Amino acid sequence: MSDFIANPEDIPVVVLAGGRSSRMGANKAFALLAGESLLARISSKIEQLQRKPIVLNADVDWPDAMGMQLIPDRIPGKLGPLAGVLAALQDAQLRYPEASHVATIPVDSPFFPPDLIVRLADVIHGSDEIAIAASLGQDHPVFGLWPISAAADLEQWIASDEKRRVRDFLARHKVRRVEFPAIETAIGPLDPFFNINTPADLAEAEAWLAALENMS
Repeated sequence: MSDFIANPEDIPVVVLAGGRSSRMGANKAFALLAGESLLARISSKIEQLQRKPIVLNADVDWPDAMGMQLIPDRIPGKLGPLAGVLAALQDAQLRYPEASHVATIPVDSPFFPPDLIVRLADVIHGSDEIAIAASLGQDHPVFGLWPISAAADLEQWIASDEKRRVRDFLARHKVRRVEFPAIETAIGPLDPFFNINTPADLAEAEAWLAALENMS
């Protein structure tokens, strides 16, 4: 049995915000949920959990990184979330050579579990393993721990695989999945990885947030 241990507090965290936000009609990172932007809400939640500064994967002309280090995709063309993961891995190689993994969290999912990184790190048994979140029978690989050792393979794969399906890349590596339960609320069970893509989703998120606040 491996004696490898991933310390969750020391894992660099990257917020993925490099998408097109086409269905929202505007940059969804700055969409307001209860008066607070999704980016501010996500970054504040992460800061309570991690030691290292948060990094933001977003376009080079991003209007306000809120003090976070900005790392744009190194491969142009908005080739999907794995391009953001690659940028995160390559950045960590330079800034945190001692790190084994990078954690990724998307900017559009404000209800992610506070123990996300702890639980993902707990199932990692080797420095080359990937850990991803799942809920209600569905994988959520954008919530993941990615081994820095996979950077070269990921770069080659993005360049050579025209479809660039996340599941196809995962099939090349050892992957650990962690199932997270729905959050019980007065208006029903909430998927902790509920993501906001449209104005209708944002309105639904307001209702979920109100239900959660009524429970506290």
